[in-house]
Formats: sequence, structure tokens, C-alpha cells
Amino acid sequence: MSRAFIGMIAGMALAFAGYFGGFGAFLLVAALGGLGWAAGHWFDGGGSLQDLRDGYERSRR
Repeated sequence: MSRAFIGMIAGMALAFAGYFGGFGAFLLVAALGGLGWAAGHWFDGGGSLQDLRDGYERSRR
């Protein structure tokens, strides 16, 4: 899938959320979409769950 197609799908999801659910739903879909993009970008860059777990353990100390 091309990035343009994925962007179009994301835009359509935001439009449906805004139309049917209002501005709050639009913001929720946008925030969750951004979080999903960040997670996918991190995993594509070679990130692993072990790295995430290690970072969490260090922050708790």
C-alpha cells in the first residue's frame, strides 16, 4: 500500500468520525491514529518490546 492511499484512508476515517461523532470523536480518532503511526514507525525502525520494557524498568527506579 502506498503512503498516499494510507493517508486517504486515515482522512476518510477522520471525516466519518467528525461527521457522525462530532469534534470529540474527531480528536479521539486523530490521537489514536497518531499513536498507531508512532508505534508502527518505531517497530519499522527496529524497535522491540524488550527495548520498551527495559526503558519502563529504568524509569521506575
